Amino acid sequence: QVQLVESGGGLVQAGGSLGLSCAANGIIFSINSMGWYRQAPGKQRDLVAKISPGGSINYGDPVKGRFTISRDNAKNMVYLQMNSLKPEDTAVYYCNTVPPIPTWGQGTQVTVSS
Repeated sequence: QVQLVESGGGLVQAGGSLGLSCAANGIIFSINSMGWYRQAPGKQRDLVAKISPGGSINYGDPVKGRFTISRDNAKNMVYLQMNSLKPEDTAVYYCNTVPPIPTWGQGTQVTVSS
């Protein structure tokens, strides 16, 4: 049974930092590219960061230079360190494979106040 569990969100002022974590169970984690997605109210869910099994990384333009994705294959965990947060980063953040499988976790809310 696939289970994706995100944590670490919260309320932060603009310019602040948050670290997100995701536990991925029920998938062969080490062979999958993993990503962090986000969905703001009324908007589509977008991929913001991706990390391949070997550690190659890509970021969406809105987060380049501010967010850092990492993974621990031994623990089936993927992380997202978010720095210099902006109000437009406010969204529910999800982890999933890239491309995503149909199962999604509950996500974790990130709210950045101005």
